[in-house]
Amino acid sequence: MRFPSVAVMRSLIALVAITLTIWSEWMPAPTASYFANEWLRDHFIRLHASTQPESRLTVVDIDENSLAAVGPWPWPRERMATLLESLLGNYNARGVALDMVFPELGDADGDARLAMLAQHGPVVLAQAFDYSAQPLPVRVGQVTGGAPAQGNATAPKATGFIGNHPGLKQVRHIGNIGFVPDEDGMIRRLPMLTLFEGRLYPTLSKALMDCCAKDVGAGANPDVQGFKRIAFDRDWSAYTVVPAASILNQSAPSSVLAGRLVVVGSSALGLTDRVATPLLASTPGMLVHAAALSSLLDEAEGRAPVNWPGRWIATIFTILIAFMATYTLPRLSAVSNVALLVFASVVWLGLAYVINPHDAKFSTTAPLIANLFLLAVAVPFDWQLSQRKSRQLLGTLRQYVAKAVVDELLRRDLKDPLTPQRLSVTTLIADMEGYTGQVESLTMEEAAQLTRDFLACLTKPVLDKHGTLDKFTGDGLVAFWGAPLPIDDHADLALDAAQEIVEAVRRFSADRQQEGKKPLRVRIGIQSGIAMAGDFGTSSRSIYTAVGDSVNVASRLEQLAREFPHDIIVGQGTAERAKRHRLVYLGEKLLRGKEHPTKLYTLEPAE
Repeated sequence: MRFPSVAVMRSLIALVAITLTIWSEWMPAPTASYFANEWLRDHFIRLHASTQPESRLTVVDIDENSLAAVGPWPWPRERMATLLESLLGNYNARGVALDMVFPELGDADGDARLAMLAQHGPVVLAQAFDYSAQPLPVRVGQVTGGAPAQGNATAPKATGFIGNHPGLKQVRHIGNIGFVPDEDGMIRRLPMLTLFEGRLYPTLSKALMDCCAKDVGAGANPDVQGFKRIAFDRDWSAYTVVPAASILNQSAPSSVLAGRLVVVGSSALGLTDRVATPLLASTPGMLVHAAALSSLLDEAEGRAPVNWPGRWIATIFTILIAFMATYTLPRLSAVSNVALLVFASVVWLGLAYVINPHDAKFSTTAPLIANLFLLAVAVPFDWQLSQRKSRQLLGTLRQYVAKAVVDELLRRDLKDPLTPQRLSVTTLIADMEGYTGQVESLTMEEAAQLTRDFLACLTKPVLDKHGTLDKFTGDGLVAFWGAPLPIDDHADLALDAAQEIVEAVRRFSADRQQEGKKPLRVRIGIQSGIAMAGDFGTSSRSIYTAVGDSVNVASRLEQLAREFPHDIIVGQGTAERAKRHRLVYLGEKLLRGKEHPTKLYTLEPAE
């Protein structure tokens, strides 16, 4: 079975990361949340929330103190009517919305006054729709208002309701105060319109806008065919909250109510009208409607944040990161790639924080999930590739280089040490003098054994002195120092190896002579200089070698050794670099292919 190429695999991984972002941005249902998107949005909302006072609306709170001062709940309808009349008459409120339902008859006079206010004044009563799928849906009171649904309405469908008693059916404006919490119980969106039995019913904040703020700006334009995310762009401390008792006793300052829209509700714990919101785990329901009303006013006045294409920004960001990862993964270490992806995630968090108020539908975490996928899949994938490449590198190097050199290369973590590069090296070329005469009288097996034993005399000193074995040349070898690991004393190491080679061959020759065989002599040429060292092989076979003028000169010196009684002939480049060896000057010689004579040296004999 043929597996896809590495490039194809990297492209597929990048494509999956991009697909994750696209799916997260466009596929989930509007109220669904994946990959901690809402959790991150909630944190952004809390960071963004402004404490600048909201001067266009006021919340009248039937709080614990009001209940203690005026009387326990439920209040008589006469008292509720007095509260509304005081807000509209004495305090000149622009319009009032009640965040409460009256499903049962109260005192006749109070109900009559409430009905008159709701029928003729800027008052919005409430009814609560239920959206749960229950075998026996809740249906209490009477549904009022609404407009016929046109075409294929996609507003959320209600299954039940809690409405007001029939005495309040003639109201002009009525709003829905029903909530649809997210899966975690948090209220983040409101159904701006609710579909029930073929009619559409507005939420409380929209009903109050339709009732009393039609002249504000160009008019709000909510997403009437679905849920609308509540911006929650103001901290709860930014809203003016007035106790209901201070309205009834007229001790509240008129400046906080005159000309404003008013939402009347209750924060009293005993009335259980509390929900969880991004700003607070236990929030009075009336403040949710106040936040929705504030957002609608911002839209109507042109003060809402300009819409940005957040989903497209997230997708483009992920595409850029995926392509960046495709480029950096094979070029940088795993740690560096992890650091880059973490940095990209931090950058995205900053971008998402800025984008969040401008796009209510984009997923704040989609690019983070793509980055996490790259961290979990792409980085380990390329790490495995680098490990496999390292093993291949080790296999190649161990064919030429001493184990100590390989270990040092791994310790230094050089980037691709086999890539051809210009280095200062010392080349040693050695072979057996008179090889043909040595083997012509031997059997094939004897000739092979002689060659192996002789090459063993040459190879061990090279590797012991941390040399790189380039190649065997039949009865000899080519080795060099200074590549792939650059070293300062490469000339001295090559001379050390040459001395050990000569000594090893002398011992081997002495053993052979005792057996009545011909003596052996090794010829060695050594030269130092700049050479191009690296892997010059093909895709099917690696060949690590060095090429350059100094290598050619070493070959000429090895051939020239037959004209001297010395086993080792050293070039000028090595003589200039040697620090630990004493050399004897032999004179000059014009080598083949050279325009000028070359100075020749040999090692001073040991005492």
